[in-house]
Amino acid sequence: MEQLNAISEEFSSLAWGIPLLVLLIGGGIYLLILSRFLPFRFFGHAIQVLRGKYDNPNDLGEISHFKALTTALSSTIGMGNIAGVALAISVGGPGAMFWMWVSAIVGMSTKFFTSTLAIMYRGKDSNGDLQGGPMYFITEGLGKNWKFLAIMFSFFGMLGALPVVNVNQLKQAINDIVLIPNGVEVSVYTNLIIAGILVLFTSVVILGGLKRISNFASKMVPSMVVLYFILVLIILGINYTEIPKYFLMIFQDAFQANYLDPESNKDVLGGVLGALILLGIKRGAFSNEAGIGTAPMAHGAAKTDEPVREGLVAMLGPVIDTLIVCTLTALAILVTGVWETISDNGVTLTASAFQDAMPYGQYLLMICVFVFSISSLFSYAYYGSKCTSFLFGAKNKHYYNYLYILSIVLAATTSFSTMINFIDGVFAFMAIPTMVSTIIMAPRVVKEIRAYRLRLKEDQV
Repeated sequence: MEQLNAISEEFSSLAWGIPLLVLLIGGGIYLLILSRFLPFRFFGHAIQVLRGKYDNPNDLGEISHFKALTTALSSTIGMGNIAGVALAISVGGPGAMFWMWVSAIVGMSTKFFTSTLAIMYRGKDSNGDLQGGPMYFITEGLGKNWKFLAIMFSFFGMLGALPVVNVNQLKQAINDIVLIPNGVEVSVYTNLIIAGILVLFTSVVILGGLKRISNFASKMVPSMVVLYFILVLIILGINYTEIPKYFLMIFQDAFQANYLDPESNKDVLGGVLGALILLGIKRGAFSNEAGIGTAPMAHGAAKTDEPVREGLVAMLGPVIDTLIVCTLTALAILVTGVWETISDNGVTLTASAFQDAMPYGQYLLMICVFVFSISSLFSYAYYGSKCTSFLFGAKNKHYYNYLYILSIVLAATTSFSTMINFIDGVFAFMAIPTMVSTIIMAPRVVKEIRAYRLRLKEDQV
C-alpha cells in the first residue's frame, strides 16, 4: 500500500507543475479578457436561462438547462466541497481558500467557453446519437488532425470518471461518523460491505441512462445543497464573532504560506508560496472541474439550439460549487477551530466541525455526504461511458460499468491520499486537451456571442 501511495504521489506531482498552472489559470484569464468579462456582464441573463425562460422542448438534446446544470453539479458538489476543502485547509491553512476562489472566478470563463463549444460542435456516436463534450468538439471543430487530443481526453476521462475519491471518503464518513462511535469494529470486511451496497445503488440508476441520472440529480442535489447551506449557517451563527477574523485570515495567509512545510515544498514553483497557490488551484479544479472537461459532457446533452445559453448556465457551476459551498465549508472548519486541534483531514475534519457546533451535527452531515456521493457516482458513470463510447463504439460502452464497479470496491479498501493523488494526476491530463482545444477555438465562441446578442435584440423588438 505504501508503494502504491508513493507511485500515485509521484504521478500527481509530475502532472501538476508550472505548465498546467499556466494553461488552466493563464488560459482562463485569456478567455475572460477575450470575452470582455462576459460571465459577469451576463450573470442575470444566465439566471433567466436557468429558470427556463428560453426552454424549447422541440430543440435538439436530451435534458433541460436546469437538469444539465444539476447533472454537472451532482458530480462537482460533493467530496470536492467537503473533503477537498478540509484537505486544502489542513495542508495549507486558511490561505488555500483564497486560491480556490481565484480558480473559481477564472473557471467561470473556462466553463462558459467549453460548454458553449459542447453545443456548437456536437457530434454523433457510432449509433448516430447526438453527443457533446471535449472529444466531440475537438473532432468536429478542429478536424481529424487533432483527433489525438480527443483520444487523450477520452482515455484519461475514463480513468478520471472512476468514483474513487467519492467512494473512499463516503466509506471514511460511514466508518468515522456511524460505525466506530457505535462500537462497530471497522475492518476490510466492513469496507467491502459498504462497497457492495454502493455497487447495488449505482447499478440500479446508471443502467437507466442519462434521463434517470438527471431526474435523480435535479431532485436530490438542490435539496441537499439547501440542507447543507442551513447546517453551515447554523454553525456560523453560533460562532458569528469569529467570522470576520477568519475571513480576513483567508486573504492574509494567501500570500504567506505559514502552514506548509518549507523543506518539502522548497522546489515547488519557487517555494512555499508557489506550493500554496498550486494546492489551492488543484483543490479548486477538483471541486469545480473548470477546464477539466467533464461538465461539457453533461451540458452538451442540453435541449437548446443556442450554444451561448448553455455556456452561460454552465458558468454558474463554479459560483455555486466553489464561491458558495466551498466557502461555507471552509468557514465552518475555521470558526470552530477544529483545523488547529484535530490532525484528521478530508471528510473527518469537516464532520468534527459539525459535531463540535451542534448535537448530532455529524449525522446531519452524513446525510448530505451520502446524497452528494451517490449523485456523483451516477454522473461520473455517465461521463465514463461517454468516453468509452467515443473510443470503442457505443455498443461497447456498457463494458465500462464493470470497470466502474471494480473501482468502487478498490476505493473502499484503499487510502485517501492514494485516491486523491491518482485523480489529481488524471484530471491534469484531461485538462491539457480540453484547454488547448478551447483556446484555439475561443475566437469562434466570441463570434457566436456577437451573433447571439443580435438575435436576442431582435427577439426583444
